Amino acid sequence: MRATLNIPDELLDDVQSLCGEKSKTRAIVIAMEDYVRRRRMESLIALQGKLTIDYDWEAAEREERLAAEAREKYHGK
Repeated sequence: MRATLNIPDELLDDVQSLCGEKSKTRAIVIAMEDYVRRRRMESLIALQGKLTIDYDWEAAEREERLAAEAREKYHGK
């Protein structure tokens, strides 16, 4: 997508320098991806302690093992 943006020269120079990119477009894309990733991580961190996941992995493992045994018995393997 093409867009016309007014970005301060000094800021763009800093972004290019920190990204190690000569291409202005690539530097902006890297900076935007980093921003989105950081904000998503902040959102996940904010959820810490607010979700309760009640998952019994041992029961799930037993069920998977029993299902595999039943398949083997049925298919004769």
